[in-house]
Amino acid sequence: MRTEFFVAAFAGIASALSGKNAGKAANNNATAAALALGYDPTYRHFDCGTNASHASDHFLETVAALQSENVLVAGSPAAQAALQARQVSISVPTYFHIVSTNANSGMITKAMVTAQLAALNSAYNPSGVSFTLKNTSWTVSDSWAVGGGSLDTDMKSALRQGSYTALNLYFQTDLQGGILGQCTLPTDIGTNPSPSVYVADGCNIAAGTMPNGPIYGYNQGKTAVHETGHWLGLLHTFEGNSCTGNGDYVADTPMESVATNGCPTSPWKNTCGNVRTGVDPIHNYMDYSTDVCYTRFTSGQQARMKSLWPLYRKGK
Repeated sequence: MRTEFFVAAFAGIASALSGKNAGKAANNNATAAALALGYDPTYRHFDCGTNASHASDHFLETVAALQSENVLVAGSPAAQAALQARQVSISVPTYFHIVSTNANSGMITKAMVTAQLAALNSAYNPSGVSFTLKNTSWTVSDSWAVGGGSLDTDMKSALRQGSYTALNLYFQTDLQGGILGQCTLPTDIGTNPSPSVYVADGCNIAAGTMPNGPIYGYNQGKTAVHETGHWLGLLHTFEGNSCTGNGDYVADTPMESVATNGCPTSPWKNTCGNVRTGVDPIHNYMDYSTDVCYTRFTSGQQARMKSLWPLYRKGK
């Protein structure tokens, strides 16, 4: 989820005006500030709806154990297991679902699909993770393109492909709530589960975030990168919004109490002082920065994805 847009800076200007003029001035200033920060002012809040409160107890217990293992001494069984996990390569069968309203049926092109797959592989290949596009479905539905609640259930029941190992990305042209995306975290689904058990698994993504899409600041395909990080088991770098506690359960991501807005340069954003490594991880794919700011996962995050893959998704 990416941060709320700040309007408070313009409160003094707005309060000096009245009625419609005050509201208009505030909106104009808010728009100008959003553009200055490098993103579309329509999307003031990227709420991907994925955090520890949506995780299963099994998942939280697992990542807590892995966090403890990450700080054990080199040569211990846990450290050796973590090292082996880093050396594993993951190949993910991937399905894109382009779901549009009639009005926006021409928004997404085949070239954008190709570019989105390239963006995923470019971000994840340094981690030893690759995505093979098995199929792209194209659906025009004024209700599914908006989604939410039972509409999502109906859409995924009809469109989802592959097993629990397969990544299904639903690119919806009119995703509700002014959000850019949301995704499911992995969880224990047992042995030989019925597809009905995991039909909701996958990521909902605003289609305008695909490369060259219309959502300024978030149109390099990195919302899909962020959401796929959740699908592989990563939490936000600012999880818990605190400078203490477990954070994202990964030992080498700096503590961060406030999600990033835009792409700060100087002064550097540093919400937790010298806790862990100091400055906030604004370039991390699991923060809420604009797409141009995203460049990396930490080695701990890379190891985490590798460790969770055989536990939850491989062979399922």
